Amino acid sequence: QAQLVESGGGLVQTGGSLRLSCVVSGPPFSRYIMGWFRRAPGEERELVTRIQRNDGSTYYADSVKGRFTISRDNAKNTVYLQMNSLTPEDTAIYYCAAATQSSPYYASQYSYWGQGTQVTVSS
Repeated sequence: QAQLVESGGGLVQTGGSLRLSCVVSGPPFSRYIMGWFRRAPGEERELVTRIQRNDGSTYYADSVKGRFTISRDNAKNTVYLQMNSLTPEDTAIYYCAAATQSSPYYASQYSYWGQGTQVTVSS
């Protein structure tokens, strides 16, 4: 029922920044808890960050705390991921995902997914 489309990925040097966007269509966007996952080559998807509905409560993986910021604009049906101080370890495909249950951590707890956008960080 919901469709998610990510954009904003690309190639950036170490220390640079990127801003990812995810536009959601379908049921009211404000119903969803939104998350960003990433999958590095040969690895499983991991939860990077998550944002609740209207209260804006967030979760960040330890590896990105202080560097990444998730935000949402319910009026625009869009969630963002601002990524600063990027390192090669951040290289991955980044996925936007939507969930309806509280505090979702695992990929299986998210109901809808985008197709991903590639982020590559060079030394």
